[in-house]
This record gives sequence, structure tokens and C-alpha cells, in this order.
Amino acid sequence: MTTTSQEAFLRAFHAERPAVTVDAFAGGRAPDGRSSYEILCDRVAGHGRVLDLGCGDGLLLELLARTEGRRPAGVDLSPEALALARRRPLPAGTTLSESRAQHLPFADDTFDACVSHMALMLMGEVDQVAAEVARVLRPGGMLACVIGGGAVGGEAYELFIGLLRSAIETAPAEQRIPALGDRRTRSRAGLDSVLAPAGFAPVDWETVPIDLSGPVEQVWDALAGVYDVGPLDAATVESLRVAFLTGAKKLTAPNGVVPCGMNVHLVTTNLTVNRETHPETHPAANPETNPTANPETNPAAETATA
Repeated sequence: MTTTSQEAFLRAFHAERPAVTVDAFAGGRAPDGRSSYEILCDRVAGHGRVLDLGCGDGLLLELLARTEGRRPAGVDLSPEALALARRRPLPAGTTLSESRAQHLPFADDTFDACVSHMALMLMGEVDQVAAEVARVLRPGGMLACVIGGGAVGGEAYELFIGLLRSAIETAPAEQRIPALGDRRTRSRAGLDSVLAPAGFAPVDWETVPIDLSGPVEQVWDALAGVYDVGPLDAATVESLRVAFLTGAKKLTAPNGVVPCGMNVHLVTTNLTVNRETHPETHPAANPETNPTANPETNPAAETATA
């Protein structure tokens, strides 16, 4: 499966549901009461110039912008998601760009930090993504990501995944999504193998459970936003919904809350190698060979005037 077909699927999916990730995760809470977005925002405290890689509808950008003087920027494949991001209260001059992470529309050393919420794991050509992030970060800059980590276990998300797998097994090929991302991004060792050649230190890896519990319909709406459900026909989705509601009854507490937990991995690292001593790890650094490295030559880059 090519990166082009992967990205075509993602664009089409997010054209229909541009805020799907926020819809699922914004209400979720870690044991300390923070959302996964807030955890990621806090991890880059003290950094002024921050790039959100796969910014979606801009919730993380909005959180970042609450720190006075911070200069956030966002890139995403989806014009529909970026349209929602532009409606958020972002600082004047915030750059929002419809761009691929493999060719970022920014000059070298533009940012102090880069964040990515549930997006890095979906990207193809991830070695090139790592090189581009390293290029636009200053030496010592931070990369902080939230990556999906699967079900907590014994709760509604595990029930949903089992039912979904059964539905996909019987679905025709045209109702199955392409393989997304690079499996190396799902493990600590795999990520190190991707990031180290670009000059990043070994990653710090923390697994955090996110509580998505709530009334059964609310939980269904959150879980049904996963990519695999998108191509399924209406009858299959309805059968999946009925099976999930039936199974969830056994899990429902007396107060009507269905327990639902998902693990995420919080990954952080810093750029330790100066590209001037390792230019081979930065094939996109030269603006003459990579015109998207200069915002003036990339018409997709624009600024929000909130």
C-alpha cells in the first residue's frame, strides 16, 4: 500500500469527520484528571515556538496558545479540519498549513518543540517525517507525541475491538481500510530506530490510561469514529452497534456508566545532533531542492488571524 493511497483515504475520511479525534479524546481523562491533549501541552511547557504535526481541528493548538507569548503553528492533510482550526482563538499570525509531514513548509531551526497527538503513527515515509521534524527544530528541540496503545482490558473498548474485527473479517475488500502508518511507530524500540538516524536521543516512553467512560451511546459514538468503521456499509455498522450495545449492558454500572479505557503512550525525546555535522540525515533541508521548506514558495501555508 503506497503512501499516496494511505493519504487519500485519510483526506476522504476527515473530509466527512474533520473533528473525529477530538470528539473521541477531548473528554477522556488520565488518572490525574488531564486529557491526553493537556498532558501533551504540559510536556512542552517553556517552549515558545511549537509545531503541531497533524493538528486536526486545532484543539491542541488552542491549548498551546493559552501560554502568553507562545507562537504555535499547525500542519494537517485535511482542509476541512484546518477550516475548523481557523475558527479557534489562536494568536494573530498563527501559521496553519495544508501540508504533508514529509515536506514541511518551514525553514530550518524554526521551532523549539514539535507535538503530535495520535497522528505520527498514521504517517507513511516516517523516516522522512523524522528528518523533516529534525530539520525544522532547533538543536536541543523537543519532540513530544501521543500514540495509541490499545485497550486497557476488560472494558468497552476491548469489547468493541473484538466485534469490529469480526465485522471486518466478513466485509468485502472494498470496505477495508488501507494499512496506515509504519508499525515501528507503535513501539519504543521501533521509534528509536526511526528517530535516532535523524539525530534524536532515545525516547522516553510512558503509558497512560485514558478513561473514556460514559453513557453507552456516548461511548459508542466515540469508538465508532475509528478509521476501520468508515468504509463499512450502513447495515454492517448498525449490526456492529447493536452487538456493542448488547454486550455493553453486562459492563454497565448501576449509575448507567459504561467503563471504557484506552492506553496511550506519551513519547518524548530531544534533538541532540546538529544537522551541519550529519547533513545526510536531512535530505529536505535545502530550500533549493525542497521548495516547501520556504513558506514564501508554498501557497498552502497561510496564517490564522484570530
